[in-house]
Amino acid sequence: MLAITLQPGELVPDPETSGVVITEDITIGGRRIRKGHRVRADDVPLLADLDRPVHAVILESDDVHEDDAGARLASAVAGPGLTIRGPSFSRYNLIANTKGLLRVDADALLRLNRLPGLAVFTLEDRIPVVPGKIVTGVKVTPVAVAEATLVEAEAIAAEGSVVQVAPFQPLRVGVISTEGPDWRVRDRFQASVAQKIGWYGGSVIGFSDLPRNAEAIAAEIGRLEEEGADLVLAAGGNTIDPLDPTLRALDVAGAEIVRFGAPAHPGSMFWLAYRDTLPIFNLASCSMFSKATIADVVLPWIMTGERVEADTLAGLGFGGLLDRGMTFRFPPYDVDGVEETGEE
Repeated sequence: MLAITLQPGELVPDPETSGVVITEDITIGGRRIRKGHRVRADDVPLLADLDRPVHAVILESDDVHEDDAGARLASAVAGPGLTIRGPSFSRYNLIANTKGLLRVDADALLRLNRLPGLAVFTLEDRIPVVPGKIVTGVKVTPVAVAEATLVEAEAIAAEGSVVQVAPFQPLRVGVISTEGPDWRVRDRFQASVAQKIGWYGGSVIGFSDLPRNAEAIAAEIGRLEEEGADLVLAAGGNTIDPLDPTLRALDVAGAEIVRFGAPAHPGSMFWLAYRDTLPIFNLASCSMFSKATIADVVLPWIMTGERVEADTLAGLGFGGLLDRGMTFRFPPYDVDGVEETGEE
């Protein structure tokens, strides 16, 4: 880019050949021209009436204007489940077009943001989003960037999806409870779980109230799997007791624990296991009715069909202090879509 100053009374370079871009906000003859405006032929008579010097640049052959560069960068970064909207003041937004789990490739994002003049900013990885939610902003910070920079960015993005929304799957869920015969608690619990699973598009195929017997619980896990369950939730029991019947039932059923206790608060009572491909995890007492527990952080992952590994759960420690300031980490169970305006 070649920086120039447009002086009052001087001829403006031919916009058809020079690629002049205004680099400051100005008002001429009652018309407001914003920085980043590409001078067109019909602007020339207006600019002839300048009453003060105006800063501008002339784009060179390898320069790409911010709007064009932003469009290419947004297109490169956007993966499945996203719609591109913009530009608005040179910024493009990536909007969720499905209910799902936001996934962000942090390493790719870092590499992109190391490139001069490029800015890609997102919500945090692994949070549930609804249609209409702005999840990413894409912006070229100068009025133009080099073509070579864009080509490098597009190559980074082509290695995989930098940002995407993994849609929730209509999983069939079986629920086993050993909490006992308090019908008022049972009805509230069942309504709460059914509402949560339904928000993801899944369904509860059955609630099983069982005695605290390992063999009976293991047999029910097997029955639910035969009935088509994609996920089993276990409520009740004493998770810090190694002789707890539900924990013993995992061994009887041939399930393996991925992790006991999450590095989060609350989360010490959480466990996750798999019986081959069937995920099984517990709902501690606090998560039987609450909508903001460690279970509500992990459940969205599983509802995408992801197999959750030990390292993924270990990563919960970063940001695992789930206080009131962390409400964005939890599914908005009372919201199915939003309308956001983005940057003004």
